[in-house]
Amino acid sequence: MKILVAIDSSPSSQAVISAIAARRWPAGTTARVLNVVGSFSVYSGIPDNEPLFSAEQEIAKALVRSAVDHLASRGIESAWVVTPGNPAAAIVDYAREWGSDFVFIGSHGHSGLTRFFLGSVAKKILRHAPCSVGVLRPITGERIDKVGMKLLLATDGSKYSEAAVHSVAERPWPEGTKIKLVSVVVPPEIVMDPSYGMAGVSEEMHRAKGIEKERAQEALSTAGKILGSAGLKSTGIVPSGDAKAQIIDEARKWEADLVVVGAQGRGGLDRFLHGSVSEAVAIHAHCSVEVIHDHARFSAGETGSQKHEFGKEPYDCGA
Repeated sequence: MKILVAIDSSPSSQAVISAIAARRWPAGTTARVLNVVGSFSVYSGIPDNEPLFSAEQEIAKALVRSAVDHLASRGIESAWVVTPGNPAAAIVDYAREWGSDFVFIGSHGHSGLTRFFLGSVAKKILRHAPCSVGVLRPITGERIDKVGMKLLLATDGSKYSEAAVHSVAERPWPEGTKIKLVSVVVPPEIVMDPSYGMAGVSEEMHRAKGIEKERAQEALSTAGKILGSAGLKSTGIVPSGDAKAQIIDEARKWEADLVVVGAQGRGGLDRFLHGSVSEAVAIHAHCSVEVIHDHARFSAGETGSQKHEFGKEPYDCGA
């Protein structure tokens, strides 16, 4: 697995490194720790700007080297990268060029010239990254080593949700990790002729909700079997309501360490984990969130607006 860890010097980014170090990863996992500095043009109006640009690069190199050392101490093969440019564009570009399986970012960052992961930047990465994205928040590695993680996995039975389930099933997790599946029954949208009357509308609503509940139960069953085949036990719940609100609320009530969702869900009126839902969960959940992309879909060239030509910047890399 190839994981791209994008950081700045904010506490949020430091939490990213700690969270990565606390987790278990498949054998052969390699990491690149990336820091984006302002391009030289940012300093164009400042007299004698070259020393300022050079100083920012040196600070960035020290930051990523320290992060690489931290990950290496946990047995994660790592290298560092420093590049100038726009944060979101540079991260998406590098993830595409390196062939990342995951991009991990913090939920917040600096303001001003050295800003990094403000909400708008995180949203751009969530929308345009060519791979799965993790928005990481502080987690206590010591506790994870002792009792494992609490992982909330949302599913609606779509291929995107199944990709998320398989992503969890294919990775190692700390001993004692608990997995809870959640499949939300979204209130159906019914458009009917008024001549049906209230009784007819009520009957149709009841029927549609029953179908949605059956789908949700089937999604839980399928996900449970996939996890079970990997030796992972899980429990499941089927709440009703707004998908993003139910997932966020359940994560908080259960005190989850990580929420995993698919990047999209079923189409049309049967939608569940559309981009707006997965994005809202990633931005607003109290804990870390992983948004899993369906790699087969991307390789098939169905990304549409996902691919952007941001312009290339030179990379400064080290091992």
